[in-house]
Amino acid sequence: MIIPREFYERDTLTVARELLGQILVRETDEGIVRGSIVETEGYLGLRDDAAHSYKGKSDRVRVQYGPAGAAYIYMIYGMYHCLNITTGPEGVPEVVLIRALEPVSGIGLMAKRRGTEKLPQLCSGPGKLCRAMAVDKALYGADLCSDGPLRLEYGKTPAETAASKRIGIDYAALCRDKLWRFTIAGNQYVSVRR
Repeated sequence: MIIPREFYERDTLTVARELLGQILVRETDEGIVRGSIVETEGYLGLRDDAAHSYKGKSDRVRVQYGPAGAAYIYMIYGMYHCLNITTGPEGVPEVVLIRALEPVSGIGLMAKRRGTEKLPQLCSGPGKLCRAMAVDKALYGADLCSDGPLRLEYGKTPAETAASKRIGIDYAALCRDKLWRFTIAGNQYVSVRR
C-alpha cells in the first residue's frame, strides 16, 4: 500500500524517524527494485544551516516549497545523486534525505547497476542507493504518493531506532551537532556505523 501524503505533511524529524522500515520502490523498463529504508537524515530548511534551502528560495530547491511527498534530487561531487523527500506544510522547505536501504527485491538488477555482488554495499549510502535504484534528476519533483515509477510503500516498523549526528556537514556551525540522523539500531546496511 502506497504511503499517503498526510504521512509526509507532519513534523520533519518525526517523518525522518518513521520512514525507517518503509519500502522505497523504483519501477523501470529493466524491472522493479525495492529496498527497506534503514537510515535517514532530517533537514529543517530555514532553521538549519546544513539545508540547501537555508538561504531561501532558488530554482534548485523549488520543489521543497510545494506539497509534501515529492522527490528532491540533487547531485554531489558531480557524479552521485541523492534522494530526499519533501515534508511538512506546503511553503516550508524541509526534507528527509534517504541515506541507506536494505535491499528487498530486484537485488540482481541492483548489483548489475552498482557493479558489485556485496549485498551490504549495494545501497549503503545516498549515492549508492540512487545508482542501485536508478534514481536521477529525471525524477526531480516526482510524486512519491502516487502509483508512479518512484514511490514509497508501507513496510515494517523497526523494533528499535537510534539518533545521531548527520554525516558530512561539519561546515554547518549552528546545526552540525543536532541528532537528526536516524537509523535502525544495529542494522548492517547503514552507511556509517557510530
